[in-house]
Amino acid sequence: MNQAMKDYAASILPPEDIKLREPLHKYTSFRTGGEADCLLVVNDAEQLGKLLRYMTITGNEYFLLGNGTNLLVSDRGYDGAVIKFGPGMSRIHVEGERVYVQAGALLSQTAKRAMEEGLTGMEFASGIPGSVGGGLVMNAGAYGGEMSQIVESVTVMNENGEIMELDCDTMEFGYRTSVIKNRSFVVLEAALRLKHGEKESIQAKMEEFAAKRKAKQPLEYPSAGSIFKRPEGNFAGKLIMDSGMRGYRVGGAQVSEKHCGFIINTGRATSEDIAELMAEIQDRVKERFRITLEPEIVRLGQF
Repeated sequence: MNQAMKDYAASILPPEDIKLREPLHKYTSFRTGGEADCLLVVNDAEQLGKLLRYMTITGNEYFLLGNGTNLLVSDRGYDGAVIKFGPGMSRIHVEGERVYVQAGALLSQTAKRAMEEGLTGMEFASGIPGSVGGGLVMNAGAYGGEMSQIVESVTVMNENGEIMELDCDTMEFGYRTSVIKNRSFVVLEAALRLKHGEKESIQAKMEEFAAKRKAKQPLEYPSAGSIFKRPEGNFAGKLIMDSGMRGYRVGGAQVSEKHCGFIINTGRATSEDIAELMAEIQDRVKERFRITLEPEIVRLGQF
């Protein structure tokens, strides 16, 4: 990112919200990756709109960072600007059966707030570590629930800083996708429609899901959750296991022995280790089952 862009960012953001040569491993659940040329923290839509308009006009490259739980950052880092939402864009507000939540809030925090308000329908998201914005982009889901089931509307901003509201149908939700994945939209907030329920029952269901996660997933290691999308009529983890890759390693990256759908960082993995392991998994599964596994995670930077 050039000096003019950095000077412009300094004209609209306080110094503490501009981080130069910022290590991105601190912001990803894999705990790998190089530096961002510049990381910008925005706390309101006005700041975001100004940045997006400037970058669109000047052609500066940028990336919107959520909670980094579905992201693999190159060891070489990223030459563009990384934009991250701060506390000012992470608020949760409840009115009746509706939860109004900004994109920077965590899905787990939002599910907990819904439970505290005696609202049911979001229990499935209580253990998903991503942000609401990221969850909407990829239609995050677990245990039979997904965001498309509870979204009433989503407020987005386009690359020119214009704000618009999309209803659930316009979001074009699908399996781990939405209209936002193919458009230059940034999620600002969402209105979620839940239902009144019994707080104790809601909490019990969340605890049940948490116990299942702990029993079946390698939560003690850095990872990005399920690394591949579920192939139609099959399960990625089972295909990987049946390919004989349980525990298979490349450097510090390993196919989890607990859940073969996960790649874990055993302590000293690089992003290159993880990328190479992903490629070897895809090759082995395709060779044995004639099925091409599609990555669920997003890559940032050059590999």
